[in-house]
Amino acid sequence: MEACDTLPDAGSVLRFLRGCKFNEERTRHKLTNFYVMKAKVPEWFSSRDPLLPPLQEMLNLGVFLPLRRHCAEGHLSVLIRAAAHDPKAQELDDVFKAGHAVVDALLEEDELVSVYGVVAVCDLAGVSLGHARQLTPSIIKKAVHSWQNCYPVRIKSLVFINAPLHVGVVLSVFKRFMSEKLRNRVQIFYTGSDYLKGISDPQLLPQEYGGEGGKLQDLIDYWKQHMVERRDWLLQQEMYKADV
Repeated sequence: MEACDTLPDAGSVLRFLRGCKFNEERTRHKLTNFYVMKAKVPEWFSSRDPLLPPLQEMLNLGVFLPLRRHCAEGHLSVLIRAAAHDPKAQELDDVFKAGHAVVDALLEEDELVSVYGVVAVCDLAGVSLGHARQLTPSIIKKAVHSWQNCYPVRIKSLVFINAPLHVGVVLSVFKRFMSEKLRNRVQIFYTGSDYLKGISDPQLLPQEYGGEGGKLQDLIDYWKQHMVERRDWLLQQEMYKADV
């Protein structure tokens, strides 16, 4: 591993071991990639104070929302609201910064996530040409790399719901950077209801998505408050990165 300003603690290493099924080579690879990424991508991993206006905006919008409970199979669903922000006024880097901050806090607190993995549900309702223009190939490459090669969590499936008919153009760029295994886990639904029919625990989803898991705003408020409560921890995590 490249030199690191401060070494990760034993709990962090254990998360990576679990996420890599205790394969030592894969664990070393992901650990290295994770801390190198934190150093090389400051637009996502620095200035992550949840009280800063850009992050407050993203938390208020609820761009990245892990559900409050795991499904019966053990994995956790994470709701990604791709069109919640205004592409004319807000930066996509701030969307990813908020999302990664939430994931970091989630992994720190919930060991089952690294054991059972996640189902990422990306809601494309309301996606505009402006949103699509923000997704440059370089940003898509970084996003896929972070999930696929850096974070100690397995993606059980990557589900796109409420997809517009032209979504294939953007998804083809995403798939270019995915491993074959991850490409095979991509599912596309042109309505949200089609997806809901196929999942085991729809009651865990917010009411706005046909579930019984409370209102969407309650979930947004929870994660906003929770990230503010984890402010000191988040700020401390910025020192953990490779010396590159």
